[in-house]
Amino acid sequence: SCSTVLKTLHFITSPLSDEEGNFSLAYIITIHKELEMFVKLLRAIYMPQNIYCIHIDEKSSRDFKTAVQNIVNCFENIFISSKTERVVYAGFSRLQADINCMRDLVNSKVQWNYVINLCGQDYPIKTNKEIIQYMKSKWNGKNITPGIIQPLHMKYRTQVSYREHVHSRVPYVFPEKTRKAKPPHNLTIYFGSAYYILSKEFVEFTLTDARAKDLLEWSRDTYSPDEHYWVTLNRLPG
Repeated sequence: SCSTVLKTLHFITSPLSDEEGNFSLAYIITIHKELEMFVKLLRAIYMPQNIYCIHIDEKSSRDFKTAVQNIVNCFENIFISSKTERVVYAGFSRLQADINCMRDLVNSKVQWNYVINLCGQDYPIKTNKEIIQYMKSKWNGKNITPGIIQPLHMKYRTQVSYREHVHSRVPYVFPEKTRKAKPPHNLTIYFGSAYYILSKEFVEFTLTDARAKDLLEWSRDTYSPDEHYWVTLNRLPG
């Protein structure tokens, strides 16, 4: 029962400070296994003023999906992504999973400031308050998307087309012989982390701007596009 979940797991039920209560974070958590680890992560980052989108891999077991749904049902500010993907490691589906959650988050009633994406095997080393103070003091409206111009040894990821293969027990991405066209709008491709902290304004930009949409379409058949998509868009002039 929900009362048991809240009591035995000691979820925080009210903001721990005015500063935190006035600064909401959004989280995207993509998961596919290990329920206990997910619950520990959720408990560690949960605050009632924040909002959480959970993306459950379509390939996950029915029992796992049901268990996560039962936990999510206990909270008004946690929800399952309205559209889920069969996620393939290094495939476009991993990027699409984040974007699905972003679309849900921008339409939510919670006025969040930044979004942080996590996987089910992550765990925080900072408190909610420390994260907020860090973002306010050092970044103040900017995004954290570490990266560099795409190195020569990484260009194979975007020079030919890749396709997701999901029919075997272990899904994978493999290259085809088709050579890709150059990036749209003459964009310079950067390479970096698939994990980020993004402002709400930037998220809204990525969901609506023509360059962002065209880059997303171009990235559909690249290798691990989540490692170039956010970092490239964040380095557009202006």
